[in-house]
Amino acid sequence: MDSTFHNISQRMNNRRFAVASNASGLSDASTVFHYHVDGNAITGTYQGGHILTGHLVGRATGPDTIELLYHCLTAEGELLAGWSRGTVGVDHAGRTTLEFVWGWLSGATGGGESSYVELDE
Repeated sequence: MDSTFHNISQRMNNRRFAVASNASGLSDASTVFHYHVDGNAITGTYQGGHILTGHLVGRATGPDTIELLYHCLTAEGELLAGWSRGTVGVDHAGRTTLEFVWGWLSGATGGGESSYVELDE
């Protein structure tokens, strides 16, 4: 594995995250994101709240930066797709955090900023 992306793999692989803040988006505190990392490749699923099912694919772009494409089917039957660029960090309790700038590509317009925190297993 490329050591450049070791921190991202260590912090995100097979870990679950919940929304800490997302004022402009559909995901909320009941939406759970589950990530997998293989080298610099990132995949994942998400569901809960307004999201019936969602998938994401992306890559690590640096030791603590990532970019993702995502799509979802909402509980209301809408099909949406978007992009995000994020930073992987650690909070005061030692949990992994994700901070994103994001936007819609299809099905909706606009974008925003959101943050996520690792769920305690």
